[in-house]
Amino acid sequence: MPGMKPGPDSIGIVAISHGCTGVAARACGLVGLEPTRVAEILKDRPSWFRDCRAVDVLNVLPTANGGTIELLYMQLYAPTTLAPARDFWLLRYTSVMEDGSLVVCERSLKNTQNGPSMPPVQHFVRAEMLPSGYLIRPCEGGGSIIHIVDHMDLEPWSVPEVLRPLYESSTVLAQKTTMAALRQLRQIAQEVSQSNVTGWGRRPAALRALSQRLSRGFNEALNGFTDEGWSMMGNDGIDDVTILVNSSPEKLTGLNLSFANGFPAVSNAVLCAKASMLLQNVPPAILLRFLREHRSEWADNNIDAYSAAAVKVGPCSLPGSRVGSFGSQVILPLAHTIEHEEFLEVIKLEGVGHCPEDAMMPRDMFLLQLCSGMDENAVGTCAELIFAPIDASFADDAPLLPSGFRIIPLDSGKEASSPNRTLDLASALEIGPAGNRSSNDYSVNGGNTRSVMTIAFEFAFESHLQENVASMARQYVRSIISSVQRVALALSPSHLSSHAGLRPPLGTPEAHTLARWICHSYRCYLGVELLKSSGEGSETILKTLWHHSDAIMCCSLKALPVFTFANQAGLDMLETTLVALQDITLEKIFDDHGRKTLCSEFPQIMQQGFACLQGGICLSSMGRPVSYERAVAWKVLNEEESAHCVCFMFMNWSFV
Repeated sequence: MPGMKPGPDSIGIVAISHGCTGVAARACGLVGLEPTRVAEILKDRPSWFRDCRAVDVLNVLPTANGGTIELLYMQLYAPTTLAPARDFWLLRYTSVMEDGSLVVCERSLKNTQNGPSMPPVQHFVRAEMLPSGYLIRPCEGGGSIIHIVDHMDLEPWSVPEVLRPLYESSTVLAQKTTMAALRQLRQIAQEVSQSNVTGWGRRPAALRALSQRLSRGFNEALNGFTDEGWSMMGNDGIDDVTILVNSSPEKLTGLNLSFANGFPAVSNAVLCAKASMLLQNVPPAILLRFLREHRSEWADNNIDAYSAAAVKVGPCSLPGSRVGSFGSQVILPLAHTIEHEEFLEVIKLEGVGHCPEDAMMPRDMFLLQLCSGMDENAVGTCAELIFAPIDASFADDAPLLPSGFRIIPLDSGKEASSPNRTLDLASALEIGPAGNRSSNDYSVNGGNTRSVMTIAFEFAFESHLQENVASMARQYVRSIISSVQRVALALSPSHLSSHAGLRPPLGTPEAHTLARWICHSYRCYLGVELLKSSGEGSETILKTLWHHSDAIMCCSLKALPVFTFANQAGLDMLETTLVALQDITLEKIFDDHGRKTLCSEFPQIMQQGFACLQGGICLSSMGRPVSYERAVAWKVLNEEESAHCVCFMFMNWSFV
């Protein structure tokens, strides 16, 4: 195939083609498994190719040399709500060569080969697999050398023009199939060579099965096939959110577990609300990380509690240590793949639900969550966050109703953004009209980037409440779309710099104004200059404040003060971004001693205008302790000399 030589378009050991019909990728790798086991795994495509719904073997014919020819029917899920799914009729030839190598060849069965003409299947577009397959050679010391060729024509004419890059990109094919196959082989080889039980008391195969069930359940809900029992509800006059309902017994198997007090749940149907949206200039990995770490920005606790009612309620004691605490959300690591491209974790949402015995008593709820695509440097990678409430037992066969997000880049160009990119200062300010906000950020090589986000949320419900639950689900998904758009706007640069690297977020009048107020108020109350700067221009003040070595941060003057702005050092100390900063309340960063000190000093700050605080310990948003030598707090006055916010400066801080 043309264009398959290693070069700038290669992804590691995977070569991709740009000159052939359809899309193609090729790879060669070494795995620690015997050839027959390798072939067995690769033939079980649904176990490692997440887009594969089913492979049905309809007929098997032996060949003279001991091989087999199989007639297959394969279905692939649609990755978004904007295009139909794909299916294939295939011939697969498996043969053993004289040197012990195994060959598995596949290609589409077409009537041009004097074969039967296979009728189309409703809701599927017939795609073509061009000659593809695997050559698996045994190694003398054990293991196998495997050559993989993937070559498909996914009929891009049948999808909206904006989505065609997905169906015309060999990079996407390489990520989804070629590399996924190699990862699965290496994962299983590692499991064979190491301990069979993880620290959570579960075998790796059981954890892989949970990941697969989450992914498969999300894809089933997203595609809503009629043969799975899904039917579409009418819309409310606006077709932005699609509602599907499923009352089939198979879908409900495992749900309706008894509550802890013996009263059963009576849900007898499942509803799915789904939608897709186009995003501009926001790398999927960055947006996904924000959605994962700052659930309170988009989720509704009442909806979470409603979803949890579909499974057993009770105390859930899970082993393992937390990897991070984000507000009332604690992430407990469960498993990850070898190259850390996929994580399986348990999310503890503190005080979200209510105990069935006492409706006034809050309880924690738990989600099983699958997270992938957080590596910004992985080309063409789809980013996914899929989760489902789990019951108290957390059994391997626990009932799952997956919901979540999928963000797929539509441009195959490699993004040159930093994982610790900092948002525009004004994106978190509470002053000025929202329409005046603009965003400057790091440059992204290759121009504008686009991606499509698909959202799907499932809810179990009682059939007589269908209209009410449908209305609730529509509004919930619309509110999530609104939240995502707001976050994506803050994360995406509106002006791309011609220079790579850090670019100070200058250019918004609100940011310049706040910087002037901070410095002027410090000089008024403490009698000295905050910044040692020769320039007086507002841009110079803001730039100097932004790069100040001490952590400077502002909080609102509300009953429960929240942070509204921080300079670069402040964001580093709190381990957050300017958008996420608004999730953090002032009291959450102090320990008990610090909170008591703050309560005693706050009246002085408001009356005298400032206060000097002794050194101590505070906490970052990740729960890490931070020591500081001393701190100063002062009241920030606006042009009318009235209090706008309170500013804190933490000096000589460091992580403990």
